[in-house]
Amino acid sequence: MEAEKPPKNPEQEEMFRKVKSLEKSFRNMQGLGGQVSMAYKDLCLFPEVQLPAGFKMPKFDLYDGHGDPVMQLRGFCSKMRGAGGRDELLMAYFSQSLSGSALEWYTRQDHSRWYTWDDLAQTFACHFHYNLEIVPDRLSLTKIEKKPEESFREYGFRWREQAARVDPPTKESEMVDYFFQALEPTYFSHLVSAIGKSFNEVVKMGGMVEEGLKSNKIMSYSAIKATTQAIQNGTGGCTWKEQERGCRND
Repeated sequence: MEAEKPPKNPEQEEMFRKVKSLEKSFRNMQGLGGQVSMAYKDLCLFPEVQLPAGFKMPKFDLYDGHGDPVMQLRGFCSKMRGAGGRDELLMAYFSQSLSGSALEWYTRQDHSRWYTWDDLAQTFACHFHYNLEIVPDRLSLTKIEKKPEESFREYGFRWREQAARVDPPTKESEMVDYFFQALEPTYFSHLVSAIGKSFNEVVKMGGMVEEGLKSNKIMSYSAIKATTQAIQNGTGGCTWKEQERGCRND
């Protein structure tokens, strides 16, 4: 089908462009369920706010909706000292310190209700206050697993933060025992010799195991299991690396 050509008359051409723009906007709205505007002013909560000249955005610890919201607010304000305490800057760039459900919460807010930074901070703290009411117990500590994207050191710190919230507090030796129960088989098997050591020593040794796994100097639990199963099934000709990838001898 031949494309529709714009008229040569200047006034008609201008009208033609406007109509086409409206048609395109309507099609875009239909594709998104008619609920989302793609205009910059609608996508950006604070389109008029600009960073001061020479200001370098700090690297924030991201808050994903879990943990103490007040601690997140304090950390954010401490790193935004270069903004000079200007409310509009703090409100506009608070999203840079959020991720996951917390970032989703921020983008859905009616920012017109935030007249000052205090308004945003109070709303944020109240919404995520439930994190302080859900206090972890000893059993829950054994369920905290290492995330695929975090290092063992990061995992250890995150686990330790939750352990510090348990009431009554755990002793160092008790805390290490619960940490071992939370470890995946690979780390548990290689760190069992660290039983009786301090939590920091266990985390340090865990980091060494992690480096060994990355460099293939240490076999993972899944690799050992695959190799053992291969031998039992008569497919022992595959290396343990190949076993991890599902190698078979036909």
